[in-house]
Amino acid sequence: MDKIKNGPLREAGLRMLVIMVYSVIVALNFKSFVQAGDLFPGGFTGLTRLLQRCAQEYWHITLPFAPLNLLFNAIPAAVSLKLIGKRFTMYSCLAIVFSSFFTDMIPAVPVTEDILLICVFGGLVNGFAISLCLQVRITSGGTDFIAIALAERKNINAWNYIFCGNVVMLMVAGALFGWDRALYSIIFQFASTQVVRMMDPDGRRMTLFIVTGREKAGGVCAQIQDTRHTATLIEGVGLYNGEPCVMIYSVVGSNQLRRLTRKVKQADPQAFVNVIRTEKLMGNFYRDPRD
Repeated sequence: MDKIKNGPLREAGLRMLVIMVYSVIVALNFKSFVQAGDLFPGGFTGLTRLLQRCAQEYWHITLPFAPLNLLFNAIPAAVSLKLIGKRFTMYSCLAIVFSSFFTDMIPAVPVTEDILLICVFGGLVNGFAISLCLQVRITSGGTDFIAIALAERKNINAWNYIFCGNVVMLMVAGALFGWDRALYSIIFQFASTQVVRMMDPDGRRMTLFIVTGREKAGGVCAQIQDTRHTATLIEGVGLYNGEPCVMIYSVVGSNQLRRLTRKVKQADPQAFVNVIRTEKLMGNFYRDPRD
């Protein structure tokens, strides 16, 4: 009973801790890199930044970050609530709220004046912060809601599409405020997107080819089925010793790979396991629910 109670509590505590860490990192990154380089980050954060610059440049008004950012995130949050789930959306909205208010509260602390360093390292830090949220199955909001909804419903890795949408927004920023800042902002966004793609636990698939004996195949398949994935068995003959064998073909998430290969070795210490990164996948593939 205690385990049942403590499990959700530990999960909620971990998520809240990650939300606070993410919010501080994003706020510091915004003040130390984005504003210092006069950049336009992607998504609704970039749109908020663009409107702030327009208000300051053309109407001489300083708009606060938090209200605008929360307003822009309202519609994607509503979509997430319908398509993904309540808890996922609630925690993600907390990340948006805290990061928005920390951005207004934390003072600017410039790190460097080199614009290229600002773009590259600011993008890396931004991508790392977003990836922290993805590790605990929440999101930083905005266009991430859209990307995850597409991944859940259509099995589409949408991060590159989001990057293309950000480029369009940056073209508008370039036309208004100069192409040099817009082009540097694309470098920032590209660095951030690549970090997210690399660290997103749900964005990577691994193909397994496992060669085992017939008598051990059932135990190996049971370990695969414990991950809620299935497999295909192919009868064969080992050319080394001429004995009959079974090749088991399966695709699993990269976050399941280490635990699964360890259990396969327990089921058959002599199993031959070949792991290949899957670049594209079509068809049914089980995803753990985020909610």
